[in-house]
Amino acid sequence: MGFQSTITSAEGLREIYRDPSKPALAKQIDHLDQNCRAFIEHAPFVVLASTDDEGRCDVSPKGGPPGFVTVLDEHRLGIPDLSGNNRLDSMENLVRSAGIGLLFCIPGLDETLRVNGRAELTTDPDVLDACTVRDIRPRVVIGVNVEEAYIHCAKALRRAGLWEPEAWPDVSELPTVACMLRDHYAMPELDLAAVERRLEESYAKTTWLAGGEDVPA
Repeated sequence: MGFQSTITSAEGLREIYRDPSKPALAKQIDHLDQNCRAFIEHAPFVVLASTDDEGRCDVSPKGGPPGFVTVLDEHRLGIPDLSGNNRLDSMENLVRSAGIGLLFCIPGLDETLRVNGRAELTTDPDVLDACTVRDIRPRVVIGVNVEEAYIHCAKALRRAGLWEPEAWPDVSELPTVACMLRDHYAMPELDLAAVERRLEESYAKTTWLAGGEDVPA
């Protein structure tokens, strides 16, 4: 079941929304200047958006020590692939449809940096070397050819109170991740304590591995 009274054109949107201000448009640049570089060098977290060739979308979090994403030059950056669940949702999308959107976040800072462009998955040895993180040399780097970069305003994060502990919700009644997984697996017989233990064991073994690397015994 879909939605009613839908907007189906840009003209329909502009009947509701005013035109963007000149500063909102002027802030967009087509490269990574020294300000973008500094922001990325301080960011330990980036959200990556991709889409497949049929328009199905995916958003994936990527994290590491500040500066784990490498600015290769003013038109290129590299995101090292560190260990995940091997679903490869983002990377399979990117080999089908190169469009990519990035949102860089720095804890405590309400503004974010948006970078859009075209992605290529590379195994170029020089790029892998340049994107090494904590002595972990990735097997694959998501290379981004930058087309747009701009600072995004603080309103969304301020409305969320994202960096304000006093604004954080009470999660005491939230189902645990183990409970959610049990229900999504449709396996009510699973022992929740065992699920939580396996999760933590997996994190301990795989958090600081390159993507695709064999898990140590």
